[in-house]
Amino acid sequence: MNWYDKLNQYFPIEEMKSKEHMELLLREKADIYYKDEGSNHVLMYVEMDDFIFIDYLFVSKEARGQGLGHKLIAKLKEKNKPIILEVEPLDYKDSDTQKRFRFYEREGFTHAESIGYRRRSLATNKINQLEILYWSPTNESEESIFEKMKTTYEEIHTYKDKDLYGQSYSDVDEVLTFDQHGDR
Repeated sequence: MNWYDKLNQYFPIEEMKSKEHMELLLREKADIYYKDEGSNHVLMYVEMDDFIFIDYLFVSKEARGQGLGHKLIAKLKEKNKPIILEVEPLDYKDSDTQKRFRFYEREGFTHAESIGYRRRSLATNKINQLEILYWSPTNESEESIFEKMKTTYEEIHTYKDKDLYGQSYSDVDEVLTFDQHGDR
């Protein structure tokens, strides 16, 4: 199974970029968009001068609990930049979301309480709400994380969206919101 099929099998359709989109990023944004792939994992990430954004992290069921996810995150932490990612909201009926939150919690990630993220999926036309988690070696402010997320959205998520999907994603200011008081 190729790297895209592994991701596509694991992530909900609303969260998946097309294979064409990801291959385009790997080609045309090769200076910032990377793929780290092994027999039991796929890690797609963006590395900017001042932060890292994890686009997708997949560890196969066979390798879970063996420290592979920890090793991949540790390798990114060595770069000493804030690391940001999006996750599905915690759902107590879904053990996968609980495990995911616990994993990132153990890795030292913080839930960005003041950042709201609601994006319409071009694949399903449904509103997809995600939570922003981040790790920072320097006590980064949520406002700074918010600005970095906006950059990611504009540079990566909506890259050539009209060409790729026949329509554009919503404007960044409709998708990402910042609430000083943390009650989005």
